[in-house]
Amino acid sequence: MYKMDVVFHTEKAVFNYRVAGIWIQDGRILLHRASEDKIWSLPGGRVEMNEASPLSLQREFKEELGLSVKIERVVWIVENFFEYREKKVHEIGFYYLVSTEDKHELSKGPFHGMEGERLVYEWVPISELEDVVLYPEYLKKALQDIPQTTGHLIVTN
Repeated sequence: MYKMDVVFHTEKAVFNYRVAGIWIQDGRILLHRASEDKIWSLPGGRVEMNEASPLSLQREFKEELGLSVKIERVVWIVENFFEYREKKVHEIGFYYLVSTEDKHELSKGPFHGMEGERLVYEWVPISELEDVVLYPEYLKKALQDIPQTTGHLIVTN
């Protein structure tokens, strides 16, 4: 079966369709970053063509952490405009509250997932998010008081 991420590159810009999981346990939230990068984000990834966003997020957690996650609800739909590696990025993101019944440990400190050293994960206390380079930046405050209804945000950095 042919799989293709919903991402389009031009000479000066990128369009990206992304899903991300908001996984909170014991006052900590799971973040990840590329090993060579300093920027943290919520775990997730690109949606594949003809794949529903909740299924994409479940697939990403399975591929990256070997865990089956339950999708609780969509918290934010985000139109995110930023620059990364000298290109303008237009990203549509669906941010879901997730949980799991799979056995796992809340690791102390950074750890790697199923894909080896490509990604670094860490459980970060929500109270310490202000000290983290986290993108989109609105998450630092927004994750401290998650809304009960779905929000639509337009973020320009």
